[in-house]
Amino acid sequence: MMNKKEYQEKLEAQIKEWQAEIEKLKAQAQKKSADTKMEYQDKIDELEKRVQQQNQKLQALKETGEEKWEETRKEIEKEVNEIKAQIKDLLY
Repeated sequence: MMNKKEYQEKLEAQIKEWQAEIEKLKAQAQKKSADTKMEYQDKIDELEKRVQQQNQKLQALKETGEEKWEETRKEIEKEVNEIKAQIKDLLY
């Protein structure tokens, strides 16, 4: 099982990866037709907001005491899995 610091590092790397994938999605959106582009951009905007929320949760995690970090990790993991699925749906 990961300790708090290892988990923070993992989550920081994941957020950076998501940000890079969002940039790819934005490039793909530019190639879509006008109607599809708007719908695609709305999904990207929602995804960006969720990633930003994860970044905020990461910052909160850094301030969380050892006794509560596991509970916070479980909440973050649920969202992480949802974001991964959303990115996968948009990329493929």
